Order: sequence, then structure tokens, then C-alpha cells
Amino acid sequence: MNPAPRRSASTRVPAAQIDAVMRASRALVGIAAASIAEVDDAVTLPQLRVLVMVSTRGPLNLAAVAAGLEVSASNASRICDRLMKAGLLDRREDPTDRRNVTLTVTDRGQAIFDTVTQHRRGAIERVLRNMDAHQREQLAEALDTLATAAGEPVDDENLALIWPRRL
Repeated sequence: MNPAPRRSASTRVPAAQIDAVMRASRALVGIAAASIAEVDDAVTLPQLRVLVMVSTRGPLNLAAVAAGLEVSASNASRICDRLMKAGLLDRREDPTDRRNVTLTVTDRGQAIFDTVTQHRRGAIERVLRNMDAHQREQLAEALDTLATAAGEPVDDENLALIWPRRL
């Protein structure tokens, strides 16, 4: 699918279109919140964001985690330390550069990520069953276009509902 064409900032968007996206956003946020509630006794939202980031992007260093969370390195370090103490994140020195530390998700951390993802996928599937095949296809195309316009990566289905992006 081709990316959405760029529009000028002066293009007026009808309020009805904004309201429709807002309404859909409330539904998706509700699904996301319910999936997060499945693991809220195990991790906080910032900790879950780190697990999602490392699970979907692969091993990261602390600077990349801090940048992804849009927090200072010390805040990111505290979040990662808690995840390591809980056995959800592993920290290893890079064998080629001992100054660089690599963060990876443990099996327990991956299980939490998988629980959230499975809950979310199931909830979305239940909603989609209320639509006919043509409506689902139109929705998928429209949401793909929206995600592309918002800067979401094409190959990363897991970040879209949990990872806030600045527009």
C-alpha cells in the first residue's frame, strides 16, 4: 500500500471526520486498557512499554530505551533495573564494546508481552466479527493509511496500540 499523500497544514478537516476517529480511538483505548489490566499486577505501564519496545525491536541499549520512552537516561535506567529485578529483562555487556549494555526480554518478560498481545488480538477480533468482510477490508485499509500518516512502522503490529507517538 502506498503511503498517504502529504497534505498542507492549512487543509481543513471536517469535524465529523475528527469525531469519527475520536470515537474509534476511545474503542481502541478501551481494548488496550483492558489488555494492560491483564498484567497490571506484574508491571507498570512504563515497564510494559519497555517490554513492548524490546520485544518488538530486539535487543536495545539504555539510550534507545530512554529515547523511546522520551525520558532521561536515569529514569529509563530505574525502569529497566526494576524489570531486571523482577526477572523480566536481561542486561548484558556487548562483547565488542563493554561500554555498551544490551537489554533483552527474558522468557517471563516475553510471556507478559504475549499475554497483552493475545488479549488485545482477541478483543479486536470479537469487534471485527460484528462487521461484514467488506467493512473489515475498508477499515483495515483506512487504519493502515491512518497509521502510516501517524508515522507507525509498517512491519510492527504490536506497537500501534500501546506506544504513544508525538505527531
